[in-house]
Amino acid sequence: MKRLELEVLKREVKGKKVRFLRRGGLVPCNIYGHGIESQPVQVEARKLGQIIARAGGTDLIALKIGGTDTPGMVLIRDVQRNPMTGEPIHVDFYQVNMAEKLKADVPLVFIGTAPALKLKNVSLLHAMTALQIEALPDDLPHNIEVDISSLALPEQSIHVKDLKVSSKITILADPDQMLIKVAEVRKAVEEAPAAAAAEGEEEVVEEKEEETAEEKPAKK
Repeated sequence: MKRLELEVLKREVKGKKVRFLRRGGLVPCNIYGHGIESQPVQVEARKLGQIIARAGGTDLIALKIGGTDTPGMVLIRDVQRNPMTGEPIHVDFYQVNMAEKLKADVPLVFIGTAPALKLKNVSLLHAMTALQIEALPDDLPHNIEVDISSLALPEQSIHVKDLKVSSKITILADPDQMLIKVAEVRKAVEEAPAAAAAEGEEEVVEEKEEETAEEKPAKK
């Protein structure tokens, strides 16, 4: 897979004045990391949007600052978006040390078709959508695939320990943690009104009993 690349420029504009950058089609960003000082930069909104869409949170990006020859390897750590348009308005890049392992949340992608879905009154219950792992920056996966084609019967499930991942990756979640399960659809929706009605009848009976007790004259 070809390495993602992005060129940015040093940023002099800070504080509230960054709104002028956004009006000009630029997005203010920061680069930070272990052992380096935070550095303000700016990048074209169009190019940044393309990178964010492809990289996710675990794909390395060769980030080159204008005027330098050697790019730094970074991960997207935080994206602030305009609540109205969804467009990025600020991004934090984390510069990694390629020789040091780091932790990251990797999304789960469920693949295949569960034969159990051909049965009546069953559905798939997703318990987790991402897993925290530890690996060297170059070994971070874009996602982790979970093959659900083995799920054929109700109550069958797939756990963390069932996953097949590279030996270069350490999954930090509990091995017995469930990821997905074939669950039987209960008749809870049908039973709820009946239960509520029965409860209402009990309340009426109790109210009548209380009223009867109040109507009885006190014993002298």
